[in-house]
Formats: sequence, C-alpha cells, structure tokens
Amino acid sequence: MASLDLQAVHDEMVAVAYEAGRMILAANPADLDTGTKLNSVDIVTEADRAVEKMISTRLSTSFPSVSFMGEETYQPGMRLGPEPTFVVDPIDGTTNFVHGFPNACVSLGLAVSRAPAVGVIYNPWQDVLFTAIKGKGAHMTRIKGSAPRKLPLAKSPRPLHGLATCLVAVEWGSGRDGPNFELKTDVFRKLAASRETGGSMVHSLRSLGSAALNMAAVAAGQMDAYWEGGCWAWDVCAGWCLLEEAGGVMVSGNPGDWHPELESRVYLAVRGAPEGQRELVEEFWGVVGDRKMDYSI
Repeated sequence: MASLDLQAVHDEMVAVAYEAGRMILAANPADLDTGTKLNSVDIVTEADRAVEKMISTRLSTSFPSVSFMGEETYQPGMRLGPEPTFVVDPIDGTTNFVHGFPNACVSLGLAVSRAPAVGVIYNPWQDVLFTAIKGKGAHMTRIKGSAPRKLPLAKSPRPLHGLATCLVAVEWGSGRDGPNFELKTDVFRKLAASRETGGSMVHSLRSLGSAALNMAAVAAGQMDAYWEGGCWAWDVCAGWCLLEEAGGVMVSGNPGDWHPELESRVYLAVRGAPEGQRELVEEFWGVVGDRKMDYSI
C-alpha cells in the first residue's frame, strides 16, 4: 500500500464516478437491451457493460499496475489476490435502474491485501457522493461542488440500545427459493414481529435495492444495521471502507465470525456508536440462530 498513493486513487475514482453518473443518467432503460443472469430478477443491461468498460479503461490507464475486478467481467473462479485491485460495480441497483426508480449507484472500491482501502459510491439521480480513504475518514457530498460532510452525519451518534430501537436494512436478493431464502424470510419475520410473539420488533425494515447504498446509509448513521447474504466483493468493497472509516463494524451475517473476509458473501454492518455495537451484533446473531447462509463462490 505504501507505493500506491491512495489520495490520487481516490481523486481519480471520484472523477470516474461522476462520469459514470452522467452515462447512467443519459441512458433510457426502456431503450436498453436487457438480459438476465441467474434468473428473471438478476438483471443486466448494456448500460452496465458500457459503464464498466469506461471505468476499467480510465482506471487501468491511470493506474496500470492495479488489477481490476468488475461485476460484468467477472469469471467464475476469480478471487481477489493480495495485490491492489479495483473492485467495481458499474450500476449497483440495476433492478431499480430498469424500473426508473432513482436509487442506484456506481460503486468503486480499491482492495489492498484483500481489504478495503478506498471507497467511492455515487448516486447520480440524487447527486449524492460518498467517499472514504483508509485512515482518513469517510465523507458525503450532497451536491457536486458543495462542502463534504464527515460521516457519520450526527456529531454525537446515539448509543445502540438493541434491535427494538433500530432501523434495519435487508434485501430479498435474486435467489428466491432454497434454504438461504427460507432463512432470510424467517429472520425478516422475526426482526419485524412483536415481542409478544417472540420477535425483535425493530422500528422497521428498509430495502434500498442497492447493497452499496444500504452500507453507505449505515456508515452515515441513517440506518443502524444491514444484514445481507449473497452479495459479492464489488457490492460491498466501497461501502465497507466507508463503514469502517465512519466508526462502524463489519462482521459476518452468520453467527460467530467477527472478522469476515471481503469475499465471504454474508455480512452484518453496524453503524458507529459510542456503545452497544457488540451487544447488537450478538442480539442479531441470536435472531439468526444456529442456521447459516451458504453462498459458494
């Protein structure tokens, strides 16, 4: 990491994110060639591919020694190595994109030694930019050119007092059957159900439709936690950097693992707080129980 200027990487990634945003806004989803990968809800468009090509070309030109892993060029069996690697999702929230729902983003991460080192997330519809550099904090810029705000947004974040006081992000994902889906739906029910019926009765559940934006919201302190299974490194690398730089913690979504790998595919993100993080993780793991989500690469 010492030989790579993380600030220079960050600055170029921000410029690339804004260019990607212009491309995304210029695309008309109704006119795009849309296909599927896993099933009818695992969607890819020609815009995803075009944006990733632009990103890879610009980043590879600026930093030719840095490897590249992108969602649309990923091949089965590819794994992150210890060398610096750009980890990119050109449009995170493609389902929102094709429906014209303005909640999708470009997610640009840099991993070094298989750990997040730089993160940039940009939602062009809302003109909201999230950025982070390892060891230098995380920030949010609401409108291009305005002053960035340090994350979390609250000057004095509230302590965490258990799931009953939390706003929790979840996603249905593209796998809609099998044991992973059954576990997800059971946990969703337990989180939302009243305490009289054995539930946690969280304040509510939210699904932004984008893993990166869910994680950015937790880093900002706008949501308290995000539980997920089935994501890939490009979905979480940038957001993970934001989260840690904002004082949050990332653990496994499966109970017992306090130090998950970037490619573990099962995650629980908890916002920064002066107290209560560990207790919230353990309470959440208690809701999950002894079952585990299993997503093999």
